[in-house]
Amino acid sequence: MKKIARQPKKLRAARRKNLLGQSVVGASLLALGAHATAAGTPTPAQFYEGGTNSYSNWVELSAGGLMTSGSASQASQGQQHNTGAFGGIEDLHYETDIAKKTTFTLDGRSIFNNNDYNVGLSLVKLDLGFVRFHYENFRTWDSVNGGFIPADQQAFSLPGNALALDRGLISFEAGLTKGDDVPQITFKYSHRYRNGDENSTLWGPVGGGGSPVNRVYPADYHIDEKSDNFQLDLTHHFLLAKKTVNYGAGMAYETGDFNDNHNLTFWSGGPAQQMATDSQNTSFDMLSAHANADSWIKENLFLSTGFSYANLDDSFTGNRIYGDDFDVAYSPTYPAAGMGYTGLNGGAHKNEYVGNVNLMSMPTKTFSIIPSVHIQAEDWNANSSGVGTLYDPGAGTGDTQPFNSNSGYNSIDVTERLDLRYTAVTNWVLSAGAQLTEGQGSLNEHGGLTQVNGFGPVPVQFATDDSRFFQKYFVNARWYPVRQASLDFGGYYKNNAYNYNNTQDNTPDNGSTGNAYPGFIVYQGFQTWDGSVRLTLHPLNRVTTVSRYEYQYSFIQTEPDSSSGLGETESSTTLSHIIGQNASWTPLDWLGLQTGFNYVLSTTKTPASSYTQSVLNSQNNYWTANFNSNFVLDNKTDLNLGYFYYCAANSQNNIIDGVPLGSDQRQYSVTATLSRRLTKNLRWNLKYAYTHYNDYASNGNFNYDSNLVFSSLQYRF
Repeated sequence: MKKIARQPKKLRAARRKNLLGQSVVGASLLALGAHATAAGTPTPAQFYEGGTNSYSNWVELSAGGLMTSGSASQASQGQQHNTGAFGGIEDLHYETDIAKKTTFTLDGRSIFNNNDYNVGLSLVKLDLGFVRFHYENFRTWDSVNGGFIPADQQAFSLPGNALALDRGLISFEAGLTKGDDVPQITFKYSHRYRNGDENSTLWGPVGGGGSPVNRVYPADYHIDEKSDNFQLDLTHHFLLAKKTVNYGAGMAYETGDFNDNHNLTFWSGGPAQQMATDSQNTSFDMLSAHANADSWIKENLFLSTGFSYANLDDSFTGNRIYGDDFDVAYSPTYPAAGMGYTGLNGGAHKNEYVGNVNLMSMPTKTFSIIPSVHIQAEDWNANSSGVGTLYDPGAGTGDTQPFNSNSGYNSIDVTERLDLRYTAVTNWVLSAGAQLTEGQGSLNEHGGLTQVNGFGPVPVQFATDDSRFFQKYFVNARWYPVRQASLDFGGYYKNNAYNYNNTQDNTPDNGSTGNAYPGFIVYQGFQTWDGSVRLTLHPLNRVTTVSRYEYQYSFIQTEPDSSSGLGETESSTTLSHIIGQNASWTPLDWLGLQTGFNYVLSTTKTPASSYTQSVLNSQNNYWTANFNSNFVLDNKTDLNLGYFYYCAANSQNNIIDGVPLGSDQRQYSVTATLSRRLTKNLRWNLKYAYTHYNDYASNGNFNYDSNLVFSSLQYRF
């Protein structure tokens, strides 16, 4: 019940409070509890909790179900629940003293049909140490939907239910925390895994023959990943010139295996249907160490510093094989749809060094200065080899060509930052700062996939020396003009500039071969101007309003190599206006109301949109509205009602000239939650959520309606 919907990313935070509900013992009960009753009499909030004894242990059993119509897989992704019934132990907490200064704690959760499990065991002895065990597993769902072709009014989906991906963690931790005179030592082992499937953003073509090729048939990643981490840390302190120096040190070792398959379908449903399996298998070992120290040099001067080093080794294998099914062996006589490869083998090695120094100075009680320096250096190299494959229709068999590659990179970046804070002016808090990063590096790449019978890419022979300079300047202020109001305003300017000196490049920059990359660009600059203001008002004792506006303008400046004959251009601009308004009102002790509205206007332009209708300006506009209310029906019952609406109307109907892009969605949700204290130990909750989702961009093919019913019974002891 704590998962967030995986509809468009911007929906998640806004919907969190509206679907399966916040705790209904909310603002209204806090308001009630603020008014003390006669001496010795429980407040209304205490009465609801069962008296002055709130109980430290509880178990909560739950059951529910998600019922859908329309696109079931889209509903599973949007609601992050499997269709059908679910339930089990919603929440379990038990703690007790098993000996003097020794506490045992158990926490748990187990929801069937959602693969949502969580178990925690803890044994803590004061002034000695602790032992902890933790296990968790949770599942996320992806829709199996692909693209939509307006000309044919066709939408494409994978067969079956929504794709499910499990993520999990098993950890064991022990620590010695005996006292200030003994070092604090902790050891932790963690095993992490991901297993299942998720939707891919790279899809396969449909059609065939004389039909146009549209890459709209969905693909999926089959994921099987696991890693083990061992970590040892020590912290302690010592006296130096009568000053306490706190220090820490530690090391970690991590090893892992990632075995992933990218499964694509070509010409789905037709006589020439093919499957392609792109397997990507990696194993790695990483050893790292770190150390840090901090101390108050003077009463108004604090210094902290740290350093870390990491060494990473990995090896990888892979294949891209076409066949009548996934995970088949390579056959040279199979009429593959494109280039593939077999026998990919390679490895990589990386060293990373990070150091930082921070100093906080307080010349006065109202003014602080914090300069800091961060240095990061890395170097890596990699190599690979394999065999490229391509089917020859004339010969009725596949041709092969071996390939190999090697690459390397080294870089160093130095970041300086300065933060200032000033509070001497009455009713004002002022802050400002700057951050500068200077870096340089050197990259070389040689080889890679090669041509087979004259088809395919030319092996890369490329080297470049790069430099970069990042700037960010920011100012912020908070003003309290009157007791009932506060005004926050500020902004920042950011400029990230990259320069490339391409010392070797085997692809001509004039575009004569149709491939001018990677040495075509010699400069790119990314600039952003951002300003925002927020006004918080308390016009009445029980009314709060928050108004917010943010302006953001970003653009990308690109300069190609002079040999291309092209000049510098503003390759992309994005202009955004973000408007937000929220209000809360508690008109009565038993009633609390909240409402909110957010509106985003965002447009991205490219030079191409001025010359052709095939590429239009990208619109990223959307708005949301929400309403929430809390009712205290009586001293044992609380009711919460909520409503949420989302709208993004950015579709581009240019199917004749180009590819129609842009989201075009509407969604609204209605929720109701009833909570009733049956006895001082027993509480019952009933929740209902209805969601309607309309995807106009797919002509309604991915629409859904969902009804979510959930009930729980909590026993406290």
